[in-house]
Amino acid sequence: MKKTQMKKILITGYDGFIGRNLINVLKGYRLIGVGLQNENLVDEHLYWSEINELNNVDCIIHLAGKAHYSESNKNFKEYYDVNFGLTKQIFNVFLKSNAAKFIYFSSVAAVTESLQLNEILTEATFANPTTHYGKSKLAAENYINEKTLSEGKHVYILRPSMVHGPGNKGNLPMLFKFIQKGYPWPFGAYKNNRTFTYIGNLLFVIQQLIEKNIESGTYQVVDDEAVSTNDLVRIITKSLNKPVRTWNISPFIINLLMKTGDLFGLPISSFHIKKLTTSFEISNKKIKNALGIEKMPFQALDGLKKSIKELINGAQK
Repeated sequence: MKKTQMKKILITGYDGFIGRNLINVLKGYRLIGVGLQNENLVDEHLYWSEINELNNVDCIIHLAGKAHYSESNKNFKEYYDVNFGLTKQIFNVFLKSNAAKFIYFSSVAAVTESLQLNEILTEATFANPTTHYGKSKLAAENYINEKTLSEGKHVYILRPSMVHGPGNKGNLPMLFKFIQKGYPWPFGAYKNNRTFTYIGNLLFVIQQLIEKNIESGTYQVVDDEAVSTNDLVRIITKSLNKPVRTWNISPFIINLLMKTGDLFGLPISSFHIKKLTTSFEISNKKIKNALGIEKMPFQALDGLKKSIKELINGAQK
């Protein structure tokens, strides 16, 4: 990709899963990382207390945030302190700086955690988040959208779904470990389709936003195709050279287990099971139209197979 005059990029949360992968594809730039600790991954490190002014940065990529690992109300204030508070801080710095572009990583959870049957999530879907994670992300989005931009500035709010790839510690690795241990898949009776985001597609979009003059806006960044959880289980099982073991347990029994899990705070709660068994399909037409492409670089199944291969290689070390 031919580079523009943009030279210096600041990345918050650069030491996380997405940040580490992003650093690898932005080697041609001078990278400034903002984080709680200096990980020696970038050209220059700044602590949050050191970013009151930024006058020599071309682009700010805001990745830092509290991850969506639990639906628990415990310490929920931290979601707002981090996901909203840090976004407000860095965006105010952007507004005062001469940086041309601001890329904010939000989430589809800022809109909703569930969809109606046959519903497809788009950027036009009314935002009604149900978790503190989603609400804090939406609060940050609203703050950004309420501000007036100076001429020459562009802002991009990205809403990925579950992002997977090298170094990911989310739902895909947990599902991988479950199957690796030889446990049968108990949710075979559920038929669903979920849209994921392969890290390769996400990195492609970021590079395009940096290099091209794309219109400011909110964009869902996901793979082109949705995948059923049962198909995902089969892919993982075959990659591990294991026989496919699926149980079609009645949803009635599963619902009883969910209620028990909710009551006693067990891992088999409705929050986790719904993420595995319900459909959640997301459109990426808006971002593809903005970039002038028909397809994402990586198909969903190819991306999943690459991520699973990384998990297998990691398990063998």
